[in-house]
Amino acid sequence: MVTILFASPRDKGNTASLLKPFIETLKSEGEDIVFFNLYAMEIEGCRACRACQDQFQIFGCPIEDDMHRVFDSIIKSDLILLASPVYSWYVTAPLKAALDRLVYGMNKYYGKKRGPCLWENKAMALLVSCGYPPQRGADLLEEGMRRYAKHSGLRYLGMLAEQDKGYNEKFMDQEKEKRVGKFARELLRKLYPCDTSFIG
Repeated sequence: MVTILFASPRDKGNTASLLKPFIETLKSEGEDIVFFNLYAMEIEGCRACRACQDQFQIFGCPIEDDMHRVFDSIIKSDLILLASPVYSWYVTAPLKAALDRLVYGMNKYYGKKRGPCLWENKAMALLVSCGYPPQRGADLLEEGMRRYAKHSGLRYLGMLAEQDKGYNEKFMDQEKEKRVGKFARELLRKLYPCDTSFIG
C-alpha cells in the first residue's frame, strides 16, 4: 500500500500533472493507494507539547485534526510518497506541518524515556516540481529529506524532480510521463525486490 501526501494548492498544477501518470502506473501494477490532498485538510502545526511522547503505541498527538487519518494510513503502508512543488527550496506549508507532526508522533525519542520508532523501515520517496533545474531547485529539499528519513528509521528510495521552465512553456510532455512511469516502477522494484513482474 502507498500513502500519497499531495501538497500543492493547485489541483491541476504541475505536481498534479506529475502525479497522474505515477498513480496510473501504480494502479496498473495492482498497488493500493491512499491519497491525501493536504490543502483540503485541517492540519495544524506542531505545538512542541511532547504529549505524544508519553504514548508509545499510538500517534498520541492531542491536536484533534486530520493528521490522525494520515497516521493511520501510513502505519498500514509500505511507501509514503511526498508530492509537492518546491517553494523557497522546501515543501509547501501543509506538508511541512505534516512532517513536523509525524517526526514527533512517529518517533518516540523525545520524552523522559526513549521509546520506539513506529514507522521504522517504511519507505519514503519524493515527486516534486520546481522552477529551477532540479540540481539547484530541489537539491536542498532532497538532502533535508534524506536526513529526515535517516533520523526516523525510514528507507529513502529517491526523488524525481521536474522543472517548470516558465508560464509560456507547456510543463507536461511525453518524456516527463515516461520518466514518471519509470520512477514509479523503480520504486515498486525497491519495495518488493523479490517480485520480478515490474518491467519498463
